[in-house]
Amino acid sequence: MYEMSEPGRTEREIWAELHFENARSGGEWLETKLLTAGPRTNPWYQECSDYVIKSGEMISFDTDMIGPYGYCADLSRSWTCGHTAMNAKQRELYSAAREQIEHNLGLLKPGLSFFEFNEKSWRIPDKYLPYRYTLALHGTGMCDEWPGVFLHPDFDRNCSGIIEENMVLNVESLIAENGSESIKLETQVLITAGGAERLDTFPWEEV
Repeated sequence: MYEMSEPGRTEREIWAELHFENARSGGEWLETKLLTAGPRTNPWYQECSDYVIKSGEMISFDTDMIGPYGYCADLSRSWTCGHTAMNAKQRELYSAAREQIEHNLGLLKPGLSFFEFNEKSWRIPDKYLPYRYTLALHGTGMCDEWPGVFLHPDFDRNCSGIIEENMVLNVESLIAENGSESIKLETQVLITAGGAERLDTFPWEEV
């Protein structure tokens, strides 16, 4: 997908690369087609279309993929079409999304309650609140699974549970504001005795 993110391609053409590689590798299916570009990234949750992507537009996606051996690979990334340098607004949004991911990732350890996580979690700035992704964390196994820990504005005080060793969790971020593109980032981690170990290795963008 990264290599195919060139001007003149459609959202569907780029998304099809993921579908092809998953099938070729013995994977099973994709739950969604969440890849959009430029103005179609906001609001989030539109599926890919025949929109022709222009150079410099942000491409954002969420895999929601049931891959080889039946395991879910639920990852999100955002990068610019043609891999151009991000403009000032794109850098601002991307930096905020990375900050959210890294802050919340650093909290994860066995024995941490969902309530404690919520209390210590990254606080999304007010201007991004209307466009937020409601989940901060969710479990992953054969598909998206329990637990679902909501972002602090949406957190249910009755949400009980503890992060345990050997859980697989996904750490989420969606950052956008009025009239902007959306940055969607997500990493999948294994909870070990020493904290969270990332299971995905594809790099973040340089900003």
